[in-house]
Amino acid sequence: MTALTTLAVASAYALDTKIVSPNGQIAVAITDEGGRPMYQVERSGQTVLMPSPLGVKLNFADLTEGVKMQDYNVTPVSDTYELKTIKQSHVTYEANEGVCQFAKDGWHAMDIIIRVSNRDIAIRYKFYPKKVRNDETRVAVVQSEATGFVLPDGTLTYLCPQSKPMGGFARTSPSYETSYTLDEPAGKNGWGEGYTFPCLFRIAPTKAQPTRNLWVLLSETGTDGNYVGCRLLNAGGTNYRIGFPQQGEMNGQGTVTAAVSLPCETPWRTITLGSSLQNIVETTVAWDVVKPKYKASKNYTYGAGSWSWIIGMDSSCNFDEQKRYIDFSAAMGYRSVLIDAFWDRQIGYERMAELARYGKSKGVGIFLWYNSNGSWNDAPQTPIGKMDRPAVRRQEMKWMHDTGILGIKVDFFGGDKQPMMQLYEDILTDANDFGLQVIFHGCTLPRGWERMYPNYVASEAVLASENLHFGQGACDAEARNACIHPFVRNTVGSMDFGGSTLNKYYNADNAHGTVRRTSDVYAMATAVLFQSSVQHFAMAPNNLTDAPAWAVDFMKDVPTTWDEVHFIDGYPGKYVVLARRSGDTWYVVGINAQDQPLKRNLYLPMFAKNSALTVYSDNVLLQGSVRQEILPRKQQLTITIPKNGGVVIKN
Repeated sequence: MTALTTLAVASAYALDTKIVSPNGQIAVAITDEGGRPMYQVERSGQTVLMPSPLGVKLNFADLTEGVKMQDYNVTPVSDTYELKTIKQSHVTYEANEGVCQFAKDGWHAMDIIIRVSNRDIAIRYKFYPKKVRNDETRVAVVQSEATGFVLPDGTLTYLCPQSKPMGGFARTSPSYETSYTLDEPAGKNGWGEGYTFPCLFRIAPTKAQPTRNLWVLLSETGTDGNYVGCRLLNAGGTNYRIGFPQQGEMNGQGTVTAAVSLPCETPWRTITLGSSLQNIVETTVAWDVVKPKYKASKNYTYGAGSWSWIIGMDSSCNFDEQKRYIDFSAAMGYRSVLIDAFWDRQIGYERMAELARYGKSKGVGIFLWYNSNGSWNDAPQTPIGKMDRPAVRRQEMKWMHDTGILGIKVDFFGGDKQPMMQLYEDILTDANDFGLQVIFHGCTLPRGWERMYPNYVASEAVLASENLHFGQGACDAEARNACIHPFVRNTVGSMDFGGSTLNKYYNADNAHGTVRRTSDVYAMATAVLFQSSVQHFAMAPNNLTDAPAWAVDFMKDVPTTWDEVHFIDGYPGKYVVLARRSGDTWYVVGINAQDQPLKRNLYLPMFAKNSALTVYSDNVLLQGSVRQEILPRKQQLTITIPKNGGVVIKN
């Protein structure tokens, strides 16, 4: 044991240890008091999590009670990695890792592994075979986890309710596409089924503790086909716990448990802490604690693209319209077009190969839509029955490889049971064999997948742009929802939103349909706010002539890969201002959902003193304009953003 692990916890614990962050601000205490593994968390002397349970139930052993901590050790861990597909291209990770060994009836049953960095905590379990005489139990079923998070009284929540299975469109739920509840007191359980990760909390000030203010983000990472995807359940008051999938998922197929071989390690449960939202926005913990599962089969590239379906719907997936969109992508300097559902019927394989050849002549590649479905929902969109069967899937992917297709968008998954998590992994692995990139829709949250699977691009897992076409209510609430995602959904994984249209209406004639309430500068800002290394924007060919030239020119050049992110200001559902860097160019962007204009005097140290900046902004009528401005020596700039408007500042 090191000196670091021997710090005492002020409690009556029988055996305890404390794992402290490198900067000494975060401390996690572990105990086996009463035979139950427990932990608690403090940051700078402030309680973040009250004593909370740990442990799991296996089909042959209950490791939530009757266990004893035999030993523990703490060692520093570090990693440096490059990853083009997340919010920060170069990451240096440092943490202290505690391994706490727990025994039951003389059997070394479990390690609880806890990493503590300067802003994040990551927790996972390792289970061991059990030997009795000459027999050894080498396989197990993880029936449930006790892992809990007991927050202080007065905690506020910013959560996305989990939907019941086999509901919604074509019985495709849960698909991680529900509206967030904001600023609500802890104690609810969503719509009865808990919440989808990530989950944001605020330990808010009270009369008794007026200086108390801390943000907490809970999530998980490292999930693959060896486990299930989890959700967060409320167990009463401020007590939350890990929940396994719902029985009705996948049309009732499979179990809600995880079958594992021993020894095995579970996915990580992550906790990100900050006195402001900066650590929440800038965290990289989802990728810090995972490793690549295989090598990239090619040097994958990234960039923007166009997408006809969001404006033109199913009928736009025809040969002539897709050829027009290829021309549009070429005119915009985009890398690809995404051709959506029913292309196999409305274009066909032979003509799709012709489109691929035409696109190649224009320097534009193609992403193709597929239905994931075997037997887990009623979604009729085709191609169907191609991605769920290995032999058929690989044959289809070989055709795509030979045809020159860039990647696939696979939709309508069936939940988070282990067979579904195996399907995600199998699709990614096979696609890499054929040099294809993968986007998921109607799907679960990505959990460290950008690093684990080098051909993975992004997932939807959010109430995305299609809803702006389907209902005016979504358009009316667009800015509010967009002011949530940088603080919650997009913090832990790439988000395929499919937005940033310059159309006034969500219709091919740009004259009727649902009305966009947000400004052109807002659309530009969200192209930067929403992080995904491949972005198929909702731009349309008519925008070349009916949208402001300065907005079109910006959308031609906006990056989709970033080297750095920096949080500036914001509050979930109200407004957000952040900066991203690509190479030597910084983009400072902001949007506002509040009724009153947002006025801020921004300190912008990322720009040199007296540097020339390009500023895009809106007036009160949401009429945008562009101007040049010199940054004063104090490196401060005053901005005003009206409701549903935006600002973009770049050097």
